[in-house]
Amino acid sequence: MIRPLLLTTTVLLLAACGAPDAEPGPAAPAAVPAPPATPPTPATNNAVTAEGWGPLRIGMTRAEVETALGADSSPGTVGGPDPASCDIFHPARAPQGLRVMVEDGALTSLWLDRGATLKTDRGFGVGDQAAAIKTAYGKAATTSPHKYSPAPAEYVTAWSRGGAAGYVQDPAARGLSYHIGTDGRVEHVAVGGPSIQYVEGCA
Repeated sequence: MIRPLLLTTTVLLLAACGAPDAEPGPAAPAAVPAPPATPPTPATNNAVTAEGWGPLRIGMTRAEVETALGADSSPGTVGGPDPASCDIFHPARAPQGLRVMVEDGALTSLWLDRGATLKTDRGFGVGDQAAAIKTAYGKAATTSPHKYSPAPAEYVTAWSRGGAAGYVQDPAARGLSYHIGTDGRVEHVAVGGPSIQYVEGCA
């Protein structure tokens, strides 16, 4: 009995040694590295300033304005009695309520009108209270009576450079003017050069 058992054991051992390796099971999925953290997108500065807004800069040509935001969205509307010398219009791709004033082929000011949602770099726009604007600007702002409406209608103007007492004519001057209505709130905002002092558009 011993010899057959030894033979059987030897056969089994040889069979085990010559047996192919067991089929490997499915490999565990490799750990997928986490994507690198995306840096935060810088906040877009959408404010209207004395120098302009977005792609518009005071002093650029009308052709540059139209390249940036399109031609006059209402070409049939007269922007002034002599459009060649002064025109005010809404470029086709400009935000609602934003108009540009072009004098002698150059952009001299931007105007925010009713329906505009843009704000100045101090956070003020159409519909805001004059009292808050005066508080924010302090001595940097001057006030003058409204040409056509009784108080509290007025103009609140702040020059960032080139401004002076009285009517400013220096084409290099830059500032902001808030046109206040009889309800004490902003009706229009003008930013740019001396044309922010106009009270009748190009008329």
